[in-house]
Amino acid sequence: MWSDEAALDEAARRLDDWESSVAARAARAKALSAQVQALTGTAASPDRRVQVTVDSSGLLVGLRLDESTRQNSAAQTARQILDTTRDARANLLRKVAEVATLTFDVGDPTPSLLVDSYRRRLCPDQGAPDARR
Repeated sequence: MWSDEAALDEAARRLDDWESSVAARAARAKALSAQVQALTGTAASPDRRVQVTVDSSGLLVGLRLDESTRQNSAAQTARQILDTTRDARANLLRKVAEVATLTFDVGDPTPSLLVDSYRRRLCPDQGAPDARR
């Protein structure tokens, strides 16, 4: 099958290079996963009455309401909480994009794929023309 030993050596070298490349990508992916799991997103309402923190999956893990929110209607406070939670998720998405971009080489599709996945989960209405009426 191999016409000479040089061709066999070249094939073995290519296989070793490919194996090293796969192992390096797996190590970067594992490191990225650990970094992303540690991320949180935070945001505050424009009037600073509502502050929200979400964990790496976008779940609300912290909520601080200023005493002055008592002056607002419950519906207004609820809207502020929802809007601020959406902003905290957007903050998390920016952090995920930053960490992913720093972890992988330029031109690697992994950061883009990861960010797109997070965007679909964290901001499902983003991009839909009639999602916000």
